[in-house]
Order: sequence, then C-alpha cells, then structure tokens
Amino acid sequence: MCGIAGWIDFERDVSREPATVAAMTRTLACRGPDAEGLWTAGNGRAALGHRRLAVIDLEGGRQPMTAEDDEGRTLASLTFCGEIYNYRELRAELAALGHRFRTAGDTEVVLRGYLQWGEQLATRLNGMFALAVWDTRSEELLLLRDRMGVKPLYYLPTAHGLLFGSEPKAILAHPQASRRVSAEGLCEVLDMVKTPEAGVFAGMREVRPGHLVLAGRQGTRSRAYWRLEAREHPDDLPTTITTVRGLLEDIVARQLVADVPLCLLLSGGLDSSTVTALAARHTAAAGGGPVRSFSVDFTHAESRFEPDAVRGVRDTPFVHELVRHVGTRHSEIVLSSEELADPSVRAAVLRAVDQPPAFWGDMWPSLYLLFRAVREHSTVALSGEAADELFGGYRWFRNPGALRAATFPWLTSGSARYFGGLALLDRGLLNKLDIQGYRQDRYHEALAEVPELPGEDPQERVMRRIGYLNLTRFVQTLLDRKDRMSMAVGLEVRVPFCDHRLVEYVFNTPWAMKSFDGREKSLLRAAAADVLPRSVLDRAKSPYPATQDPRYEQTLRTELARVLADPGSPVLPLLDRSRAARAVDRPLSGVSRPYDRGSLEMALWLNAWLTDYGVTLDV
Repeated sequence: MCGIAGWIDFERDVSREPATVAAMTRTLACRGPDAEGLWTAGNGRAALGHRRLAVIDLEGGRQPMTAEDDEGRTLASLTFCGEIYNYRELRAELAALGHRFRTAGDTEVVLRGYLQWGEQLATRLNGMFALAVWDTRSEELLLLRDRMGVKPLYYLPTAHGLLFGSEPKAILAHPQASRRVSAEGLCEVLDMVKTPEAGVFAGMREVRPGHLVLAGRQGTRSRAYWRLEAREHPDDLPTTITTVRGLLEDIVARQLVADVPLCLLLSGGLDSSTVTALAARHTAAAGGGPVRSFSVDFTHAESRFEPDAVRGVRDTPFVHELVRHVGTRHSEIVLSSEELADPSVRAAVLRAVDQPPAFWGDMWPSLYLLFRAVREHSTVALSGEAADELFGGYRWFRNPGALRAATFPWLTSGSARYFGGLALLDRGLLNKLDIQGYRQDRYHEALAEVPELPGEDPQERVMRRIGYLNLTRFVQTLLDRKDRMSMAVGLEVRVPFCDHRLVEYVFNTPWAMKSFDGREKSLLRAAAADVLPRSVLDRAKSPYPATQDPRYEQTLRTELARVLADPGSPVLPLLDRSRAARAVDRPLSGVSRPYDRGSLEMALWLNAWLTDYGVTLDV
C-alpha cells in the first residue's frame, strides 16, 4: 500500500519545480512511511511522486518504477498504490510473451502489463489499486482505480494538464488547486450520499470505481472498464452456497500473501468471523502457526452497556467465542473516552479525511486508535467490510417502507437518524443548500444506472435496485473510512468481500436465495456454517461498536461551548446559535448514543475543517 501523486503540464517544464511535486508527495507520508520516490519525464511534461509502504518484495518494489527499451529509453513510468492478488499468474503470462523481470513483486507486473495490453490492463487485474502510468511514447497519463473503489484516487484538470493524488491533500498542496467549496460540495459533506466522481473541493474529481481516466494534449476523458451487470443466475441453492464458499476460500488465500506481519480484524460478527476462520484454516493447512487477530472495546463497556435499536449485545463475548473456536492469537484493544476525545487524535482524523468525518461520530477516532494499536504488531490486516451491502445485512433490506421509498434506503424513516447531524445548522443555510433536492437528484441518477434483467420478478427487481445502491453508494463511505483511518497510521487493510468475482456472482443471485432461511445474509451464513461456532452463526447483525460513555459526549459539549464563545469561530455563521447553546446545556443522560451526538460532532468537525484547511464556502 502506498500514496501516489503527480503533475502533468503540456505548457510548462515541471522538472524545474521539483519542490512542488515533492510537497504534494510528502502530504501522503503516512500512507507510505518506508520510502519516497520522485520521477520527472525527460521533456519535463510529467512528474510522478510515490510514498511507499513495503508489503511485497521489500527490496525490489521501489517507485516510481520505469520500463526501458533495449537502448535504455524510458517507455513508461508507474506510480502504484495497492495490491494485485493475481500478479503471479500475470507474471507467468507476461514472461511467456517475452517480458523480462528485475523484481519479484506486483509493481513490475503492472508496469509490464501496461506495456503489453495498454489500458486493457485494467480488466486483467484482481486487486485493490489506484495507479498512474505516464507513457513517454504517447505523452499520455493513465489513471486507473479498482472496480469497487477500495483505494482512493483524486484528480484536478488544469488549463494545460492535470494534478492527481491518493487523497485531496496531495492536490491541495499544489498552488493551482483551490480550497473553495461550492454548495454541491458542501451537500456532499453534509448528506450521506457519496456521489461517484464528485469531489468536495472546487474542480476536484474522484476517479470513479471501475473507471480509468486518460489525460493528454487533447484534454481529459473518463470511461468505465467495469460495472455491475444484470445476468441470469443458473445455479440452484446448494450450488450457489458451494460457489460462494469456494470463492471466499480462494479470495482469502490470495489476500494472505505478504512479506510482512499480517493479522485479522475481528468483531465477532458473521463477516469478520468468516474471514478469520477461513484465514486460520488456510494458514494451518499450509503449516503455519495461529493467525493473529485484533478487536476493539471501550472501558466500562461491560458494566455500562445498554442495548439499543441496532446494538442488542456487546461484541466482546462473540469475539472470545470465535477466538476459542478457531484458535487465533488474539489481542483486545480497549479505548477510553479520554483517548477518543483527545484533540491530537481528532486532528489526526481530520488530516486523514480532508473533510468533516461527520457520520458515525466517535467511530472515526476509535477506528484510528484501533489501527494505530494494530500497526505496532502488523503491517497488513484483513477486514469484513462490504459483506452487508453484498449479502443484504442491513435492516433496510427487509424494511418494506425503505424498499418502497423514493430515496436512498438508509435515509428513510428508521435509519436516517443514524446519518443525521444537521440539527444545529442554520435553517436558512439548509434551505439555501436544498439538501433534499440535491439528494433526490443524486438518487435518480443512481436509479438510472441500475442494470435490468428482462422478465425479472418485480420483487427481485426491487432488491436488485437496493443492492446496486448499496454497492455503488453506501459501501464507498465505509471503504473511505477504512482506507483513511488505516493509511493514516501506515496500515494496509484488505477487503476480501470486495473481490469483483464474488461481487458479480452474489449481485446476480436472486434475493430469494440470499434470504432463503428468513434471516439477513442467509447465503453467507450457509457458506460459513461449518467453520463458525453456533453463537456467531445465530448472531443478529450489529454495526461497528460505539462508546456509550456520557463523558465522551460531555467533552463534545464543552468543546462546542468554547467554539460558541469565540466570535472568531468560522462555523458560527453556519449554526443556529440558540439551538446549539441549548444542546450544550440540556441534561446529560446516563447513556450516550452516537445518533444523539451527531449534531455536536458535525458542528465541531465543520469548525475544525474551516479553521485548519482555510476553506472558503461559495454558498
């Protein structure tokens, strides 16, 4: 895993400004703490930067990496972030075609693959990746992002070229980039929509998952190399269960390859437990010792936990049961409210995200702290994200009201409060932004993309639509959170459920099979039945844990009171100050819940963002 950045300009010699590309690249030092590399094209039209987290081929994988012809002329230069899980097969294929390799890792396979197949390389890669190739022959830049958008990649077209980076901060380090945010950009910040390609900062875009961007003298263009398609599902239920299991076994085995310490992130839920159990089984069969696993909990959680609408029980007892069942070498990371509210931690979270991480409140700093603790022991981790979106784990998959609603299902009655946070904002501002109108426009755009299968049952058509929205919109917020919080501490997190082969297969599996036993994620439950303890198999869906400690909420209130008292606080024009003052002073209950703290979190993150990033709002 790494961080990439670059600058191309067809009217300017960028080699004369090495400090600019170096500054862009160094903003990504957390993503790649092991090495830094810079490369400039001979004619000065392109400069590429790279920050490396060494995972495979520790000595040979330095970047940017170039390929030369027999006379020593550079053909192409690559800066690459991610992992290619089928690189060994591709390497053998390329070697048979006459390519010679100097290194043992996946980076050179990607570079040589580009020389052989050009932009068609994209369809051959199995992995999570964001990469840039400068072709010195055509003077064209290729930006390429993985199918599910596990790894981020942003770009900003300029008058005579393009800037790009793994995160917005790399682009913002360039003097041509603007820190202005339009009304649409602010809507992206404030609402749970995550529009593909939309960037928050003016002019900035994100390479859409499954897409590539080509930039040359004639301008910049984007095209899809992969998208979800509607296909007939020919398999019966037993065959489908067997196929899902076989895919998962192959995926997990491929993602266990690393030349550095590797671990599993374990919540005690079905998703992470399945990955952990399969990883433990594969490692044992290969003659290895017990796999290492990590979980998170909060101080006083055992004595103070109270069930709510989405968290009926604590994770920890199920974690312990799974650990005993498969025999992992387990560590539990216990976090305190003081750590979650630590200003240095919250500042690190904001720096990692480059925009207010407004939803899920303390889950951002807690994930950051968990990953920071894990990084002391491991460089790579496997996680369970995307299983709920793929197999139908969320409650809105089974809520008739959500299925009928003319909006994103997670923003309907019963779910919307978990993604709220606008209660303290000025009503005039919200009316001007017309967030509801913005949301509806984005929803109808998404609906227009949903593939259809001729003659499909109406109920199956509805569930295909819900699945598509989850796999192209909702999951991206989780993948972004995972990526930013892990890479902020130099930890690579792999996501087996995002393997495109599994996604394609399960997306086209009828809902009747996905829910054949009347429960959520029936198909995944059946595929993992023989490797999990009964308690985990029977457990209802529970989201990532959150603290219930009222001391955390009190810290937020104290900080918001300070912000309200400071006339220079940039967030004040955006707030309903009287409402915010009442929120600070209202009685504090004995249990604090994330959805009750959302508006406090939003106000504080906005203020920090406007302050630290020098943002100008065009609203």
